[in-house]
Amino acid sequence: MATRKQMPEVNAGSMADIAFLLLIFFLVTTTIESDVGLSVKLPKDNNTATVLERNVLRVSLNASNEVLVEDSLVPIKDLREIAIAFLDNGGLVGGKGKCEYCQGARDGASSDHPQKAVISISTTRATKYGLFIAVQNELAAAYNVLRNREGLSRYNASYVDLIHLYESTATHMEEKALLKSKIEHLRTLFPKLISETNVN
Repeated sequence: MATRKQMPEVNAGSMADIAFLLLIFFLVTTTIESDVGLSVKLPKDNNTATVLERNVLRVSLNASNEVLVEDSLVPIKDLREIAIAFLDNGGLVGGKGKCEYCQGARDGASSDHPQKAVISISTTRATKYGLFIAVQNELAAAYNVLRNREGLSRYNASYVDLIHLYESTATHMEEKALLKSKIEHLRTLFPKLISETNVN
């Protein structure tokens, strides 16, 4: 009588090990895309200070994706110069709080001091995100122009150069501390005071 041949058993233990190693390999080597957005600091508290009307530059982005400054239609390429003129105005002439480093027109109807100058951006739901980013870029460039000027005047290095030196891996820790204090001082001279609202 013929005996049945038994099928050899397959050892699945090594297969599980291989699958586990492949899983670890894919987890380690796969890059996960992360969303990139704007770096914006939120206010520390809900206290709202009273701001004089002349110290506010109103920038509106309407549903037609047009840029308006104080209700006047302006090309986006002019926004940087308008912001610079507003921030650097130094309209408070004489007395306590006068801006000693401002080089603007000193117009009494415009901002008193860069530390009091607020740029208000209002958007609608229909405003394109690309336009909003372009406006943010122009305003950031306006601040950088003024900070660069003061950096060159005070430290013989522009604000942007000081940041590059600070972020460089070749810069020693002692140097970084000095660079950080210079960068913070320039940010204090021209603080980025931007208010954003969405009008439905």
